[in-house]
Amino acid sequence: MSTLPATAASPPPAGPGGTDPADTGPASTTPASTTPAGKTPAGKTPPPGTTPESRAVPPPAGEGHSGPVSGGRGWHEGPVVAQPQGTQVVASLSPSRAADFVTCPLRYRFRVVDRLPEPPSEAATRGTVVHAVLDRLFDLPATERTQPAAADLVEPVWADLLTRDPALGGLFDDDGARSAWLESARDLLTGYFSLEDPRRLAPAARELYVEHVLESGLRLRGYVDRLDEAETPQGTALRVIDYKTGRSPGPAFEGAAMFQMRFYALVLWRTRGVVPRELRLYYLGDRTWLRAAPEEAELRATERRIEALWAAIARAHRTGDWRARPSRLCDWCDHKSRCPAFGGTPPPLPEARAEVPVDDTAPAVCEADG
Repeated sequence: MSTLPATAASPPPAGPGGTDPADTGPASTTPASTTPAGKTPAGKTPPPGTTPESRAVPPPAGEGHSGPVSGGRGWHEGPVVAQPQGTQVVASLSPSRAADFVTCPLRYRFRVVDRLPEPPSEAATRGTVVHAVLDRLFDLPATERTQPAAADLVEPVWADLLTRDPALGGLFDDDGARSAWLESARDLLTGYFSLEDPRRLAPAARELYVEHVLESGLRLRGYVDRLDEAETPQGTALRVIDYKTGRSPGPAFEGAAMFQMRFYALVLWRTRGVVPRELRLYYLGDRTWLRAAPEEAELRATERRIEALWAAIARAHRTGDWRARPSRLCDWCDHKSRCPAFGGTPPPLPEARAEVPVDDTAPAVCEADG
């Protein structure tokens, strides 16, 4: 799979128009290193490409949103149905939990085996708000999907979130801090409009739950932020979109950043029989994007990598050898105080635990870090 460098897009066109399925992005691009960064919220800022986005509770498994059919030319709505699987499910894995193990096996243990609680954060909650606004934006008629309309959705989305989880109100010391935080969410949404024009799009699905069971019994699952679909002379074309509220990674980490997208591409290919034509990661923090064009051979390699990763997780669970892997991400880990790399002591492993790690928590709509 070829991964193109992160780019900063020129502003979208003034009026709605058609979007060709072969479209590869904005017409004018510049290297990410020359892009002025968006406004950074006050407080500690995680490294680029690592901002935790959300731990929001998702809608019931299998439910997604279908966007209104309006405006677009080429990309259109279409049913996205997971094919039934006959293999017995022995375990589940999402892109975020896979990334946890790769980043730090001990962090995976704390989250999946010990199931230690993690407090909400401003960054994670902001990601929830931004994702919800971008979802609701496509409920509007095409001509009304504007930056001011998105900004107007921030307050009601936050109010709905606060109603479901009143404890989130404790994130802010005063009204001024909350207002600044809401403004930072609006700034990220302004960044989105510099990357594409939603008036030209008619997504096939949004917040789409996908899953596939491998022959080994490992269930791959997660939520796709947006799926675009078009019929072309070559057949059905799929474009997978994921929004990140953090900043883009450096060139050395672009491949790792695209793992989540390859994961989704694999599931879509196995369930629909179509290799997605394009994968896009939008980084709203610095208004840049990554894209890749996967090939079948690469998705087969991704499947083998996931199986090998699961074998390593099962081995760590069997032996109890969950090693810490210190990195610059540790400053943003909720479990740093328990980590032996920093003088902490992990809790004893649960005495009654399954033969393999059981991650039966429903994946969140905006589950991936980034």
